[in-house]
Amino acid sequence: MSTAPQESWIGTPSQIEWAERIKLLVSAEFDRVSEALAAVARRQSTQDRMDTLASIAILEEKREEVLTRNEAGYFIKNWQELTDQVQRLVRDDPRFAVIAQGRAARKNTTTRQAEVSLESTAV
Repeated sequence: MSTAPQESWIGTPSQIEWAERIKLLVSAEFDRVSEALAAVARRQSTQDRMDTLASIAILEEKREEVLTRNEAGYFIKNWQELTDQVQRLVRDDPRFAVIAQGRAARKNTTTRQAEVSLESTAV
């Protein structure tokens, strides 16, 4: 998914070069998680698919927030080591908590078990 044009980078030339490389990896990670969730959505029942598509919408919003940042230091500090940052961005969003609670209520599980589905899907 394309993002809005980025303002000029803030940082030293070497920081900017480093951040640009990191940003490409971060974008690829957002793509990977989005594709994994979309694959799951294609196999789900209607309500679960709607929940997963809502999670993807949150993911895309987070992608926009992250990839339009122009501070080289932000990418170097927060994204240099890719672990589960993308999943955490979605999981920590209050809207995802509502989705997880609804899913847990439908499946008669705990909210935490429903949250784990995002983590295991996108791994």
